[in-house]
Amino acid sequence: MSKFSHEKFEKNSILLLVGILVMVAIGGLVEIVPLFLVKSTIEKVEGIRPYSPLELEGRQIYVREGCYVCHSQMIRSLRAEVERYGHYSLAAESMYDHPFQWGSRRTGPDLARVGGKYSDDWHRVHMDDPRAVVPESIMPGYPFLAKTPLNYSDLVMRLKANRVAGVPYTDEMIATAVEDLEAQSNPDADWDGLLERYPGAVTRDFDGNPEVISELDALVAYLQMLGTLVDYDVFEPEADGNQR
Repeated sequence: MSKFSHEKFEKNSILLLVGILVMVAIGGLVEIVPLFLVKSTIEKVEGIRPYSPLELEGRQIYVREGCYVCHSQMIRSLRAEVERYGHYSLAAESMYDHPFQWGSRRTGPDLARVGGKYSDDWHRVHMDDPRAVVPESIMPGYPFLAKTPLNYSDLVMRLKANRVAGVPYTDEMIATAVEDLEAQSNPDADWDGLLERYPGAVTRDFDGNPEVISELDALVAYLQMLGTLVDYDVFEPEADGNQR
């Protein structure tokens, strides 16, 4: 662009505004139009399911305490990331997240594959006093979680709200929500119905106190399922974005 035409844009605010709008429109079309030309922007992945009621409550605590501020849940497809954290994140893994927890920084490690990496005992100690297991940690402790009974009085409404947002909770899942939550953290419960509705759900007492369902129970249940639903040993993406 010549100096003369450049000056015309700089000295004429209306012309500059029109130019900005044109460029933004072109950029938007370049990003949006391709989305209408693919079958789906989310790959179909076997194993992905909605959160169980206890996991969903744990996720709410995770969001409430701002864990996403320091921990991301998105492993990029870069060699260094995959070698450190595991298989790169799939869009399908966040399809039932409202809002998603990708995060924007990593003061602490990425948690997309933390499920099963540490024992429940490790999580209990870590949440009580992070430096007891990671001496260099700057994470604050959350000892109150183990002492706070989980309030799930609005659980049914939470599942219904998620269904409105597109999460495929069935009428049966909603009707048995409280029963499923209480069963998942009870080592003596009958888990057959729960596991049928939520395959792969981790079922046990998480906080070391089977007498009370605490906020720590819910949070650890959520952490222990992150990255465990997809079998990456057999997962292989196809060119059209579907699982092979």
